[in-house]
Amino acid sequence: MNELLDLSRKDLINFLKDKFDEKEGLLNTKIPSLHLYSTTTLSEFVSVIFEPSICIALQGSKAVGFGDDMYGYNESKFLLASTHVPANVRIEEASEEKPYLALKITFSLEQIYEVLKELNDTQAKSKKKPDKGLFFDDMSMDLLNPISRLIKLLDTPQKNIDFLSPFIIKEILYVLLNGNSGDFLKQYVMEGSISSQIVKVITEIRNNFAENLNIKELSKKMSISESSLYTNFKKITTLTPIQFQKKLRLEEAKQMLLNQNIDASQVAFLVGYESPSQFSREYSRMYGLPPKAHISLLKANIA
Repeated sequence: MNELLDLSRKDLINFLKDKFDEKEGLLNTKIPSLHLYSTTTLSEFVSVIFEPSICIALQGSKAVGFGDDMYGYNESKFLLASTHVPANVRIEEASEEKPYLALKITFSLEQIYEVLKELNDTQAKSKKKPDKGLFFDDMSMDLLNPISRLIKLLDTPQKNIDFLSPFIIKEILYVLLNGNSGDFLKQYVMEGSISSQIVKVITEIRNNFAENLNIKELSKKMSISESSLYTNFKKITTLTPIQFQKKLRLEEAKQMLLNQNIDASQVAFLVGYESPSQFSREYSRMYGLPPKAHISLLKANIA
């Protein structure tokens, strides 16, 4: 990492420490698409589903297991997610002296398309074969500059935040589209590309995760062959559609159990399972503990 980049990163760390008084855990901000996370402790691998976003570690590092491969991002590398994709993550560098400090900026594929429209670049050719849904690249001053300005908007009146943050996020997307990640992002928003078709499939499954999944009907609805849907879905997400739906159901169940006063058997039916016992078995397989024990552990860690 070059000296200027390192100085800018440390300046942001100091700003956030002063702003949030070194709070731990997930911190939502006055900018709806900007989320911060800080912790002084290492973690085991946990299951997550990334949404379209850029993830940056200002301090410390995180390992990312995606399918059979292992990746990671740290002070010099960032992660870019093109759509909703599952992964396993673990914080690898964090301590009392140097907490893990990261940020996530979410965006929509519609926002990317709007930038491309303004660039008159909507007809750009995309790859026929889709990439995996996660992309890793080196940090640069071109990218860190607008991110820094976005974060420092938090020190200004809300009217400034509301007016200026959309323009800065558009600038961040512009930088990404003009960098190494440009082709990666474009393939997901170009109408007619295989990747954009799979994004529509992912969205359809997400919006109806509690319903039975019929691949034949889904492929017909999305105007894509069953074999192409299956092959390219697995290429982007590393899971089959059924596996992806199961992960969505269990993630949703975890959030419901964590945030609502509701028992596991009721949650099982709400997320689409036919029996509480089946739900409990699959939940235990994914998280390593039965629902009640897992939620108790999570709440204890939050407290």
